[in-house]
Amino acid sequence: MTKFSVIHKLKGIFILALAVLLTNAVIPYSNTMKSFEHQQWVANSSRVMNQVVMLINTLKDAEIAQRNYLLTTNTDELKNYVAASEQAQKKIAILQQLTIKKHQKPQWISALQQKITEQQNLLQQEVTVSQKQGVAVAQLLVSSHQNKRLQLHQDIQKLVDTALATEQSASQTSSQTTLATFTLAVVVNVLLLVFLYDLLWRYVNKLQQTEIALHQSQNRLRAIIDAEPDCIKLIARDGTLLEINASGLAMMEVENADTLIGKSIDIGILPEYRDAFTALHRSVCQGNKGSLEFEIQGFKGTRRWMETHAVPLINEADGTFLHLAVTRDITRRKQAEQKIYEQAALLDVATDAILVSNIDNQILFWNKSAERLYGWLFEEVLGKNIVELLHQATSSQLEEALFTVINTGEWQGELHQLTKDGKEIIIESHWTLVRDEQGKPKSILSVNTNITQKKQLEARLLRSQRLETIGTLASGIVHDLNNILAPILMSVQLLQMKLHDQQMQKVLNTLEGNVKRGANLLKQVLSFARGIEGHKTIVQVKHLLQEVEQIVQQTFPKSITCSTNIAENLWYVSGDITQLHQVLMNLVVNARDAMPDGGMLKISAENVILAPQSGSYIAISIEDTGTGIPPKIQAQIFEPFFSTKEVGKGTGLGLSTTLGIINNHCGFINVQSEMDKGTQFKVYLPALESNSVPSTTVVEIEPPGGNGELILVVDDEAIIREITKSALEAYNYRVLTARDGLEAVSVYTQYQQQISVVLLDIMMPSMDGAIAIRQLQKINPHIKIIAMSGFLSAPQTLAIARMGVKAFLSKPSTAQELLQTIKAVHQDN
Repeated sequence: MTKFSVIHKLKGIFILALAVLLTNAVIPYSNTMKSFEHQQWVANSSRVMNQVVMLINTLKDAEIAQRNYLLTTNTDELKNYVAASEQAQKKIAILQQLTIKKHQKPQWISALQQKITEQQNLLQQEVTVSQKQGVAVAQLLVSSHQNKRLQLHQDIQKLVDTALATEQSASQTSSQTTLATFTLAVVVNVLLLVFLYDLLWRYVNKLQQTEIALHQSQNRLRAIIDAEPDCIKLIARDGTLLEINASGLAMMEVENADTLIGKSIDIGILPEYRDAFTALHRSVCQGNKGSLEFEIQGFKGTRRWMETHAVPLINEADGTFLHLAVTRDITRRKQAEQKIYEQAALLDVATDAILVSNIDNQILFWNKSAERLYGWLFEEVLGKNIVELLHQATSSQLEEALFTVINTGEWQGELHQLTKDGKEIIIESHWTLVRDEQGKPKSILSVNTNITQKKQLEARLLRSQRLETIGTLASGIVHDLNNILAPILMSVQLLQMKLHDQQMQKVLNTLEGNVKRGANLLKQVLSFARGIEGHKTIVQVKHLLQEVEQIVQQTFPKSITCSTNIAENLWYVSGDITQLHQVLMNLVVNARDAMPDGGMLKISAENVILAPQSGSYIAISIEDTGTGIPPKIQAQIFEPFFSTKEVGKGTGLGLSTTLGIINNHCGFINVQSEMDKGTQFKVYLPALESNSVPSTTVVEIEPPGGNGELILVVDDEAIIREITKSALEAYNYRVLTARDGLEAVSVYTQYQQQISVVLLDIMMPSMDGAIAIRQLQKINPHIKIIAMSGFLSAPQTLAIARMGVKAFLSKPSTAQELLQTIKAVHQDN
């Protein structure tokens, strides 16, 4: 319609010019000279109008190139736009030069220049936005400038029309003044007609070229849109489809757009998503943007997941908004997400903690096992720094691990980490580097296994092996010490027989008690180091508590006050005196360590009946006013090797050993502690019934003597041989001695008919006791042998017993034990 109106206007101008030419044919020649003078003015005006028309065409060229650039982002169109803009500036300069030649510059020239400048600034702004922020933003800006652009077109057209009217009026005035100059007027009008015809021809030709270019541009734009893999749809306000590209047709499984054009846009959308899509369409038609994921079913039955991004597009016809939708097929992404979800479910079943973090150490994934191991839910740790969360601070080990995994692709090692409740754990970690499609490091997959208990067991095993080594060493030391104590004990007993002075007897009794205590301590060392069962007797715990009290008062710091409250009629218990003594000492030493600044230590004991079915117990209480035991570690204090003391100040075995001894005595132990107030350990030991407690009356039993029997004493320690010989001779025995197995065999061969018993040390050089026993038995299969040793393990003792040994004596032994054993062997037939 615009094209038709412009052509007809130009035709009208041509007819009008022809009429002016015929009218001027009758103008008198008298005005020829004056017309000639005015002809120059008219020619100049024609050039002005020509430049105006050319300027308008140049502006249209610039606008067309700018729009094509915004639609296609073709740099050639941008160059055309820049060239047309520069050409427009040149033509404005020409117009200014042409109007200067007149006596005064027309006002419409300045106004036209201003409007053209505003229009060019508007176009340039849209191009700049397109380059910096993208075509979509530029198109929105074009839409917002629509009214302003239309107003500028109208203003420019008005100025052009005004200029044409002004020039036409001037021409008519000139014609009236030059009617007499017919010849000159005819020439001028012919030139005007030629000019107008040329202008018409040029305009029509340009219009045709513009139409062809616009058609080509539309074809290119259609080809570009159809080549777009995403579906592009234009939807009317009433919800019917206006346009759709080839990709959209392929997604809907149709070949012709006519199948869909004019139809409702919810065709193919599954019913459960139609309401959401309708709501999106209404929002877009109100000028809002939006997006939606939904599922469609094509005309051939194929189901696809789609993701649409909708923007409003202004309808120039009525100012309302159309719905422009760019929809993408996300079926593969959805399938991948489903696969990832299934894989994540499998990862959650794994027993190891599986973590994924990016290169910046931000957590991206955290399976259920990680939640159980560390205590945090996945939602709590997502996006957090894994080093700050699990390690609190970086370390050289972590930096080395990260360097290794980046350079080699994997790392494996042990790490110390913290859980949500602050507990330190040891994990065995395996890191694998994950790369993106370009091969660049993307994330790190960590598989962590909690080896805290394994490490603790390894430590316990190592300590147990060390204890076993210590036990082996202790066995040899105990044997040597027993060999030292044996002659001392027997010498004391010999002196007791010879010295009857009361003061000396007291000294000897004290010496004998200390030697026996030393021997018992050595047995306790073996009991702890090698697990040897202690010898249980009837014990009055009151006496043990009194000894412990005396030790506390003599050895503990003076800042610790000790008080006791022991029942007078305290019941007896069955137990190993040395082990029970160790239990009490462990508890009071722990109490001392809990009061570094001093305090009160209370020791008490009483008879209790817990329940009729449980029986009678004695309850021993050790209570301090020290620092107390934290509640969270009270359940661990009886574990082997657990210690709260500084390194080198505790083994972690005191309470563990205490608990083991109490359990072996069929008792139990309770602990109550309050921070900064103190701790109370209460030991319960089963009490003996009154009829099972022996009378406290001590009956002196005279050691049994001999009848001149000959005893062979075999020992590598000379002092032991001599003291044993003296003790036996003092009780009417004859004695032969040998310093080793070889000499024993030789002596026995010579005196076998007279020797009644062989007293043989098991551990000797040259020929040890076991070999000597076999050699002696070869000489006399019925030989009576009493084995002696400072220490023998249970398997060694059993092996010796199976060799036919009649009895076994532990060093040091008393004269009473030695004589009774010999008498028992003599009586054994």
